[in-house]
Amino acid sequence: MCGGKGTRLDSDCEKPLFEVGGRAMVDRVADALAASAVETTYAVTSPHAPATATHVRERGLTAVETPGDGYVADLTAALDDSRVESPVLTVAADLPLLDGNAVDAVLRAHDGGSLAVCVPAALKELLGVSADAAADGRAPTGVNIVGEDERDDVYTTYDARLAVNVNRRGDAAVAEALLCD
Repeated sequence: MCGGKGTRLDSDCEKPLFEVGGRAMVDRVADALAASAVETTYAVTSPHAPATATHVRERGLTAVETPGDGYVADLTAALDDSRVESPVLTVAADLPLLDGNAVDAVLRAHDGGSLAVCVPAALKELLGVSADAAADGRAPTGVNIVGEDERDDVYTTYDARLAVNVNRRGDAAVAEALLCD
């Protein structure tokens, strides 16, 4: 999912192209997916991020264009694309610490149906990153699996690679510091 504007980042750059540690976040996520057991990667783009759409195509990724009506609407549009087959791992482009091992751990946790991947809100607080959507002591990571059957599960992990979503400049600073460690 790489169609965001990145307004909270206070940057002239589209959010997926925002650099953390000298590399665009979308490139870091695409590399993590390539290093994992994921078989096919699609870049879900929107009119809000035209430079990102160009960038991912130049990288050799297949872009699925959505209307840019918000995360849920764009995810629904992507899932309706005939090229996309269920189950689908969805990953936000703002996870610069993600790597293939973290992705594979999520895939191993999936046991059919849909899977929401969360981290404890306390982990985000400990790391010093924003947790805008925390509920019930857990915060979504931006990684999910959308399956066909009715079952919905939640997988809670303490993996910092899934806890650092870059939404603000402070989040980017934490991600860069963790990349250096």
